[in-house]
Amino acid sequence: MKTNFLKLSLLALVIFTASCSSDDDKNNTIPAVETIKVSDLDASQTGYTKFSFSENKVVTTDNWDVAFNTTTIIVNGGVKMTDAEPNRTGSGAASIVSGTFASVTLYPAASAFAQDAATVYAIPKGSGKGWYNYDMNSHIISPIAGKVFVIKTHDGKYAKFEILSYYKGAPVTPDPLKTVDTGFYTFNFAYQANSTTTF
Repeated sequence: MKTNFLKLSLLALVIFTASCSSDDDKNNTIPAVETIKVSDLDASQTGYTKFSFSENKVVTTDNWDVAFNTTTIIVNGGVKMTDAEPNRTGSGAASIVSGTFASVTLYPAASAFAQDAATVYAIPKGSGKGWYNYDMNSHIISPIAGKVFVIKTHDGKYAKFEILSYYKGAPVTPDPLKTVDTGFYTFNFAYQANSTTTF
């Protein structure tokens, strides 16, 4: 009798432990990181268009992560290069990774990140240096394939993004003979709100 009671007690304990473990696993599941496409973000005007990855929108507050002005992209970390730039109030930085957007699943080492400085941006300006190539014959600005930007956000989270187009409507082949609206970014991004090191 005592043996049967002991066996039943142990069985109940095992079932209880397994069910608690299963519940804990469900509660600790990290949601999948979603890829979001932003179309025609307008950076064609005077001044900078500030974007928040966590809010997935253009913002006017200091809680921005990257800001765009024509072909210049800055991060919310470091110092200003010109007075026209918004104040850097965050701890933002950028790392440029070679690969496809989907293949970038791990954050680069901390040493691979840079903040904006007085003489150079974290995402360098100029054809072939940062995110684009400029064709002097056609005058077309094309994103460099295989460039993914991992961003440390203003509040210490992480996002990655790739630029798909610099032209309104994201034409596959912009026609230099037609009037094409420039400074309209289309890009994919993924934001990691958790304290993991993966996308």
